[in-house]
This record gives sequence, structure tokens and C-alpha cells, in this order.
Amino acid sequence: MASHRKPRQRPLSSGTVRTAATLALAGAATATAFEGTSHADPRTTPAQVKAEVDRLYGDAEAATERYNGAKVKADEAERALTGLRDEAARKEDRLNTARRSLGALAATQYRSGGLGPTLQLAMATDPQDYLERASLLTRAGDRTAADVASVRRGLDEVGQLRARAAGQLADLRARQDELAGQKALIEDRLATARRLLDRLTAEERAAYEARSGTGGTGPAPAGAPGAAAPAPPAPSDGSRAARAVAFAYAAIGKPYVWGATGPGSYDCSGLTQAAWKSAGVSLPRTTYTQINAGQRVTRDRLAPGDLVFFYAGVTHVGMYVGNGQMIHAPRPGSTVRLAPVDSMPWAGASRPA
Repeated sequence: MASHRKPRQRPLSSGTVRTAATLALAGAATATAFEGTSHADPRTTPAQVKAEVDRLYGDAEAATERYNGAKVKADEAERALTGLRDEAARKEDRLNTARRSLGALAATQYRSGGLGPTLQLAMATDPQDYLERASLLTRAGDRTAADVASVRRGLDEVGQLRARAAGQLADLRARQDELAGQKALIEDRLATARRLLDRLTAEERAAYEARSGTGGTGPAPAGAPGAAAPAPPAPSDGSRAARAVAFAYAAIGKPYVWGATGPGSYDCSGLTQAAWKSAGVSLPRTTYTQINAGQRVTRDRLAPGDLVFFYAGVTHVGMYVGNGQMIHAPRPGSTVRLAPVDSMPWAGASRPA
């Protein structure tokens, strides 16, 4: 396979920089306005802080899923671009070989074609030898015409491949710009949430984490807000769903990292994708594509291994494991854990296999 020069990493465009800066400034303005209100108004309560943190985390999770979707498209665009460049390089090699062959044939004909056919016949020592040579030249002429046509086709094909590669490169850069914008939004929301949480007392923060299911590595303590019922055992029937559930159980305690697909850390859709992949089922990357990847099921017909989705924008997903519980990767600062299915606003469920 012919090699080709890879393009240098393109710096962020001015549009990307402006987008990221706008997002950061908007987030900073939001945080400043909220903090300013808090300092000026003594009636601001820890509950209001917690509500704002919940909103920020929700925004970050929605942006994470958009980031995941944009990354899938960016990876596809990069693979397509590499394929087009490889194909163009191979065709250019064949085209150059054909050009060299055509050039050598043309030079040979030029050297032997200085005399006209009548004079060549008069000077031939053997008329039969002349006729044989004339027949060979006719065939050579036919071959030359075919080679010329082949070279012309090759030029057209290479030109088309280069045009397609240029379009693919533009698409890749647009995807990279989108990734940069979503990354800036995620990091802004998370930074603002951390600043707000730092204003809570240790007791208030512990209560918030217990309520939201972000503290510790297992389920919330019995009797605590959002506490789950005893965990059901993983299915042992050897089905694909059983293998996916077993994978999810084994992931409990691993940290949430936005954009992560394992094996050391996961975001919500990265966990469900990895769990079902271990069972031989390929799921798309994002929550809003995973919900359409299998058979829809109603809440009263849930079975272990089903994917359960939450919030109006379908921005969070977990894996149902039975007894009204799921395993999910909640949010930054948390770990994969068990939680009640009814701990978040329901959006739907699907069954991959």
C-alpha cells in the first residue's frame, strides 16, 4: 500500500475559539450571577444551591451525550478521510506506472517512425518482414490508444477522490469544532457545580451526595433518601442479558468519567454499551441512539438487562437488574452503583437482545 503524508494537526479555528470563549463566559456569568445573588440575599438556602448543582450536572450530562455523538461522527469522518487518501495514493501509483509505460512506448514509436511506410517497404530486405513489423505497429497503436484512455480515466478518478477527500476533511474539521464546543460547555458546567458544592458544609454536602447517589461505591444506606432495596443476584441462565448484567455488576465502584467507555471508567452510555458488547451485542454510543437500538418495553415489563432511560431529553441511561433497581454511572465525582429506577424522571426502556 502506498504511503501518504498525514496532515498536520489543525489548530482550533477562530470560530472554535470564539465559540468556546462564549460558552465559558456565559457559564461564568451564570455562576457569578448565582453566587452574587447568594451573597446578597441571606435567604438563599442549601436547597437552592443543591437545585442549581442538579441543573448544572444535568446540563453537563446532556452535553456529554452530544459530545459522544459528535465524537462518533468525527471518528467516522477521520476513517473515511484516511480511506480516501489511501485509495487516492494507490490509484496515483498505478497512474504513474501507466504514464511511464506510455512514455516509453511513445519514445520507441518516435524513434522507429521517422520513415514513411513506402520508404520503409523500399528499404526492407524482406517484404514479409516488413508486413510482420507493420502488423506489430498496428497492434502497438491500438495498445497506445487503450493506454491513453486508461491514463485519462485514472486522472479523472484521482481528481474525484481528491475532491471527496477535501469534502471529508471539511466535515472532520466541523466535527472537531463541535467537539471543542461541547467539551468547553461540559467543563464549564462541572467547574461551576464544584464551586457551588464547595459552599456547602460537610454535613450538607454528605446529605446531597446521599440523596443524589454520588457518594460511596455501593447503594445508599438503608433508610436514606433514594436508598435501594437489597440487590438481586445477577441472572445465571447464560443468556446475553445475563452476561451484560454480570458485566455491569463487575463495574460497580469504577469511577464516572465523561466520554469514557472503559475498562477503568465509564459515563452512563459508555457503561451500557460496554456491558452489552461483552455479551456480543453492539449498541450505538449515545443515550438517544441506544433507546432506539432495541425493542421498546413498558415499565411494568422490565427484565434484567433492559436499558432504562431518564429525563425529557433522554440524557441518562442505566441497566435494569431486577427488584426495581438499576446499575448506572451517575455523574462526575461518582462511581458506578446500584440505584432505584424511580430515583430519576422516567423516559423509557428498551431491550437490546
